[in-house]
Amino acid sequence: MTENTSRTDVAALYDATVYEMDGDKIGRVGTVYLDDATGQPSWVTVKTGLFGTSETFVPLDRASISGTDIRVPYSKSQVKDAPRMETDAELTPQEEERLYEYYGLAGTSGTYETTGTTTGVVDRDRDGIRDRDEVGVRGAGHDTSGPNTDDAMTRSEERIHAGVVRREAGRARLRKHIVSEQVSETVPVTREEVVVEREPITEANAGKAMSGGDLTEEEHEVILHEEEAVVRKETVPVERVRLGTQEFTEQQTVTDEVRKEVIDVDTDSEVRSGRRGDDRRDRI
Repeated sequence: MTENTSRTDVAALYDATVYEMDGDKIGRVGTVYLDDATGQPSWVTVKTGLFGTSETFVPLDRASISGTDIRVPYSKSQVKDAPRMETDAELTPQEEERLYEYYGLAGTSGTYETTGTTTGVVDRDRDGIRDRDEVGVRGAGHDTSGPNTDDAMTRSEERIHAGVVRREAGRARLRKHIVSEQVSETVPVTREEVVVEREPITEANAGKAMSGGDLTEEEHEVILHEEEAVVRKETVPVERVRLGTQEFTEQQTVTDEVRKEVIDVDTDSEVRSGRRGDDRRDRI
């Protein structure tokens, strides 16, 4: 909550709506309670229930106010279950202590202790409104969104771990089938042809030449031969074929989306942040 809230800002709170930090609506503001010492808004009542007929108190210590939006670190169910007080009268010291104890903000008998290690002293006016002149040592905070554990919050994030998994990528088979092709080969072939040879009559062949009749008809036959090209086929083994595997290594990049938790530090006053000036938000 900002430190210097003007009267105009206080009037605007009557038109404000209270939300959870994640944006879920809790209810509209009914009544605004001011601190007598500083004049700053200290409490508001929130209209809850059917048609807003029920009002419960919510502290503004850790509230974030922007225009007519008030965001508080409490759930709607937590606000609805707060101790019931009269909303048309001032808060008594005992009532305020009960509320602070319920929200984990204060102790009793003029001293208070927040859930965690924060301690301090509280002065009160006679009307029971809590002053802001707290003195003491503020230590670790506490968990306002769930069960209290320790004084720290754990931040987690997702990380990717790349590896390999072996899987079947495909199959290869050897399949043998028959194809036909034309093959030509040249071989020499020999044939016999008729050749007419004439020789004159001489003393050497005169006897054979004159052994027959004077004039006769005669036929003489000669057998001719030739070679013919033929084909003979035989099947012979030519090679052996088998399937094997060979490994190749390549670089491959994998990409995935990871989530991480981000912790925001909201400082809404000089007392809590140790700094002067406007509201400030740091990110861890």
